[in-house]
Amino acid sequence: MKRDVLNVKFATILFLLLIFSVSLYSYDKLVTYTAPQGALLNQNFSVRVRQAGKEWMEVPNHLIKVDEVRETKHHVEEASMAYFDFSGEVEVSVTFNNGPIRKTRIRPLSYGIEPTVEGNRLTFKLDQPRNLSVEVNDDIFHNLHLFANPMIENIPDRNDPDVIFFGPGIHEFEDNKFEVPSNKTVYIDGGAILRGQLLIQNAENVNVIGSGMVEHTVKMGVHIANSKNIGVEGIFTTQCATGGSDRVTIRNVKSISYYGWGDGLNVFASNNVFFDRVFCRNSDDCTTVYATRKGFEGGCRNIVMENSTLWADVAHPIMIGIHGNAQNFDIIEDLVYRNIDILDHKEAQLDYQGCLAINGGDNNIIRNVLFEDIRIEDFRQGQLFNIRIFYNEKYCEAPGMGIENVHFKNINYNGSNAELSIVAGYNSDRMVKNVTFENLKINGRLITDNMPGKPAWYKTSDMARIFIGEHVKGVSFIE
Repeated sequence: MKRDVLNVKFATILFLLLIFSVSLYSYDKLVTYTAPQGALLNQNFSVRVRQAGKEWMEVPNHLIKVDEVRETKHHVEEASMAYFDFSGEVEVSVTFNNGPIRKTRIRPLSYGIEPTVEGNRLTFKLDQPRNLSVEVNDDIFHNLHLFANPMIENIPDRNDPDVIFFGPGIHEFEDNKFEVPSNKTVYIDGGAILRGQLLIQNAENVNVIGSGMVEHTVKMGVHIANSKNIGVEGIFTTQCATGGSDRVTIRNVKSISYYGWGDGLNVFASNNVFFDRVFCRNSDDCTTVYATRKGFEGGCRNIVMENSTLWADVAHPIMIGIHGNAQNFDIIEDLVYRNIDILDHKEAQLDYQGCLAINGGDNNIIRNVLFEDIRIEDFRQGQLFNIRIFYNEKYCEAPGMGIENVHFKNINYNGSNAELSIVAGYNSDRMVKNVTFENLKINGRLITDNMPGKPAWYKTSDMARIFIGEHVKGVSFIE
């Protein structure tokens, strides 16, 4: 009897400890930041956020710029950006200051966020971190980019000699550049704005964390070159390129650019690069994997992008290949793109279309590429797929050697603007081999080799408006 009582007491204590630990872990938090004096702001929106039952907190609306292409001309437009950190659940209020709200949407559409609209104000709730585009009256060039970040755990000690601490305020650097030494942690407070590039060059064991930003005026805001064991997390920047490097993790980085050659997250001749929860809206390719290029030499292996959102105002959301060493061929292999929302693709040039593009050039070999759980919203102009070996004299010295083992799994496109996709080799020695489309859905219709309604004399690719050209072997469409 005594032992039973003790066991009950012990179980009760364990239960109470468990409840206490869970409550600690799930404790709701919300952090907003004040824009420093001199920050570039935009008055198109007023943003507030609150926890349930608590007071509204103001969120600064920063000015950023985006690129709109009209016919063949580039036009710089002024958009907005706001951000905060939270855990638990929050309510967000967005007031449109330029008139009534006739129509609104919050993207990615896959999140299913339906706001409540009253006059010129909309509200919605979030129960997890999200990178969003809030659009009013179908205007995608003066929209609000809203970044609801996770809480930053373990903010480094600013007095630690291995910490470079950028606190609230505007920070300017000599030659508009700050080079980060090895074995340092760089913290960028949410109220900090850097007016200069962060350069991580010939370094190792560097971490950049925070909720702050490299200002949108800085081209190539973060540059990682010839380095290893590098992490960049949480910040906003224009571009974040990785070249000649190994073991790089880029997490919850927001990249928005508006100028020429404004690629977001380039990878050149690097291995073991991991992207997680990134947001890219760029004036060129959102993310690329190239071999020899820009002074970096060699192929690429083990590149992964997951849980991310891509928006290409110009060129491709995802681009692989083209560049390499034509004299000593490079290999690009073992690439994974998983759980990605593509919000837009706009490219009139036929050679540079494709939401999911692999273009072999410079005698490259590209192999073992997986695209999985990709949701493509209706874009303005371009193709779903562009898988080609070609000789582009503008950028290549030779056509690619081959593309093989490409798997598209759970690709879902809803829209009407997709042009004819292309899968094509170059000649009998430079072929595209073994391309699998598994559970490809276009406007809700499953495209398979035995799909109902397909005439016997049709290729399956005809049902998806994919041109399968010459020198292609082993294309299949399966459930």
